Amino acid sequence: MNLRGNFPAQVAVVLLSALLLLAYPLAALASGEVRTAVAAGAALSTVNVMLGYLAIRYAFDKSHTTFLKAVLGGMGFRLLFMLGAFTALLMGIGLHPVALTVSLLGFYAVFMVLEIVYIQQRMTVRNRG
Repeated sequence: MNLRGNFPAQVAVVLLSALLLLAYPLAALASGEVRTAVAAGAALSTVNVMLGYLAIRYAFDKSHTTFLKAVLGGMGFRLLFMLGAFTALLMGIGLHPVALTVSLLGFYAVFMVLEIVYIQQRMTVRNRG
């Protein structure tokens, strides 16, 4: 199966890989509160990156101005959404702060790399053809 250019599948591979790598350590060493916070951080980062993917898909073949508005404006919206959700998870639900933060930032970093590579691949394909 070729994952190149199939962004949702790449995100799924990252999530499954993380699940395989973290399943035993989290099950054996972490409390339920920590496992919940790690899952919430992964879910929040996944929602964030998929919203970014949708913005890129929507705006990619549009004008330069539309692309910048959709991607940069979408980035601002996503950051505000993440801040609100993060605050709600910490203050409202009371998830483990360190586990939530590390999980959120870890998945965020990996997903941002995937997002940048995806945009670069799309640009390369567009410029060739």
